[in-house]
Amino acid sequence: MKTGGARRRRGPGAGVRGLAPGLALALVLSACATTPAPAPPAPEAPAPGPVPTPEPPKGTGPAGLSGWDDEDHLAAFEAWAAGCAAARDPAARTQCDRAMQIRQTSKPVTPSVARAFFETGFTVAAAETADGGPGLLTAYFAPEYEARRTPDAVFDMPVLPRPEGWTRGQVLAERAGIEAAPPTGALAWMRAEDLFFLQIQGSGYLTFEDGSRARAAYAADNGRPFTGIARPMTEQGLLPADGTSGEAIRAWLASHRGAEARAVMALNPRYIFFALDPDDGGDPGGAAGIPLTARRSIAVDPAHWRYGDLVWISADGGNLRGARGSYQGLVVALDTGSAIRGPVRADLYMGRGAAAGEEAGAVRHPLRMWRLVPRE
Repeated sequence: MKTGGARRRRGPGAGVRGLAPGLALALVLSACATTPAPAPPAPEAPAPGPVPTPEPPKGTGPAGLSGWDDEDHLAAFEAWAAGCAAARDPAARTQCDRAMQIRQTSKPVTPSVARAFFETGFTVAAAETADGGPGLLTAYFAPEYEARRTPDAVFDMPVLPRPEGWTRGQVLAERAGIEAAPPTGALAWMRAEDLFFLQIQGSGYLTFEDGSRARAAYAADNGRPFTGIARPMTEQGLLPADGTSGEAIRAWLASHRGAEARAVMALNPRYIFFALDPDDGGDPGGAAGIPLTARRSIAVDPAHWRYGDLVWISADGGNLRGARGSYQGLVVALDTGSAIRGPVRADLYMGRGAAAGEEAGAVRHPLRMWRLVPRE
């Protein structure tokens, strides 16, 4: 997986993540979560930008993909080996077993062995939109936030547990109504804007004043649809059209903390409830039940993709301030999200923490995707 300017063709990225859990227009649009989610409104049209090189003919191997020579095949091999257990297709299981055998017999696995594995084990088939145009790449991450055991003037928003008797699909009050009700059994207390972004990501990590840490995992939702706040903030003149990155949105909410920020956040009626688990120091698991690999895992639409699918993505031309020029490489489909819909739509997990979030928040790139079809 390579990232960087549109002309950059050398040097692998840090892996392909983690949800984003990246919160800019990308996050506000994608609302990716490592949890089941109801069908959302369709995502906005992708930003204009250069169209990647057309796909190779069907049935050819991945060596025909533009940029294949510059891929970090070893990093991609390790990501596939870590995530291929999610695959259920017999041919994919065959290639997964083959990868495990290579791991056992080739110590260490070399880049050339990893490249040969993909070139001999897979063919390539393009994913296509209805009109043949590009789809959309966004990104997410696993946020890390400060929290408190008891509320104060700044940490005044409760992290709420799943309501007693909750059932999937149940429709509860909208965000504003839940926040207006007196909290019961709060698990922790956070800054309002931090909790808002934690709910967009669907999970994250909390650090308390005594240094202890916990993972906030999705436990339930209020059954309301997700609505991004980037567009209405632009329409209201609160942020410029090219300045709706996650960091910009979060900074605005923090600087207008109180009634003004809560009114904007209330535009998204969806609300997430959490459970607190120990922090094991790793990355969160995706919907496939397998820990995500930073920069090598994507969330997809399960109506068009299967967990464990190996995918080549190519995305150039981000239009948000601070955006990197391109993302290209092999990734594994291990997650889904409430706004990830369509055959050429992916949310790239960037990893844990602030740096991952800052990058994820500026990802909104025209996207092409190719499925690597495993050979029998």
